[in-house]
Amino acid sequence: MPRLLTTLLLLICITPSLHGATTLKIATVAPDGTSWMKKMRQAADQIKQKTDGRVKLRFYPGGVMGNDNSVLRKIRVGQLHGGALTGGGLTSIYSDAHLYTLPFQFRNLQEVDAVRRQMDQKIIAGLQQEGFISFGLSEGGFAYLLSNSPVKTTDDMRGLKIWIPEGDEINARMFKALGISPIPLPVTDVMTGLQTGLIDTIASSPIGAIALQWHTRVKYLTQVPLAYLYATLVIKEKALARLDEADRRILTETLQATFYEIDTINRQDNQQALAALKKQGISPVQPTLAQQQAWEKHANGILGTLSSQGKFNASMLSQMQELISTQRDSTKADR
Repeated sequence: MPRLLTTLLLLICITPSLHGATTLKIATVAPDGTSWMKKMRQAADQIKQKTDGRVKLRFYPGGVMGNDNSVLRKIRVGQLHGGALTGGGLTSIYSDAHLYTLPFQFRNLQEVDAVRRQMDQKIIAGLQQEGFISFGLSEGGFAYLLSNSPVKTTDDMRGLKIWIPEGDEINARMFKALGISPIPLPVTDVMTGLQTGLIDTIASSPIGAIALQWHTRVKYLTQVPLAYLYATLVIKEKALARLDEADRRILTETLQATFYEIDTINRQDNQQALAALKKQGISPVQPTLAQQQAWEKHANGILGTLSSQGKFNASMLSQMQELISTQRDSTKADR
């Protein structure tokens, strides 16, 4: 009997404890098979292997758990532990999360890089204060207007049926002030809206338009960045608190490295996707610099009103705009 007890104790000590295993359930609108999902599944495999099966990630891709708001509701009630959410979708957690996605702020990626070097960690810290842990921001690229008639001026927009995401108060206010009636829909309903004619104009990054097949329903792309898109994986702090210190460190380091890689890959993919859209017959439309500046002025007027109403932190917006202005001045000086 003593020998049997000793053997059992040894088996308990050397066998990985699956009783204490934690499976983190993660939702995303990214379809299975995309580079994002491939990288995340690779990360999940690494985490499972390095923790001897104690930590697993289970993904629900393709929007099967609904849009960003639905995912957040399910996280709050414990049905999910985390989600890959857009900057706009994170505003119900942290209002300044959509700072980068504000309309007509950036003109090029050099300005984006100048801002992100200084402000990414502020957004991540803001999310953490609200109980959500982010492992880094991944670039979604610039959103462009994709339409079925060419858009060069504000007048060209009037009469279009422009989609905006549900709950996107800022773009709703901007378009309405221009005399345009936007149509709010969840991301999962955009394709149906294009097919039925409910909408005829969308704003999307090139890789998003191709991955979701939206590009098959539009003809023109206006070559002015409407907004800068990003996404991040957030997991509720309470879910991570179940992990022991070593396992949490493995998960954090693996996901941070993965998001850094995704951030780099997405920029390359967007450049290739933009070229692919043009090859597939989508015609580029180039507004004048004066028209672009008119849109910027209009957007900043709306943003000034919203910041005075406490919709987001005015000092954060000011810091971002100062960084953009400094980058523009630097670019002019180099010419």
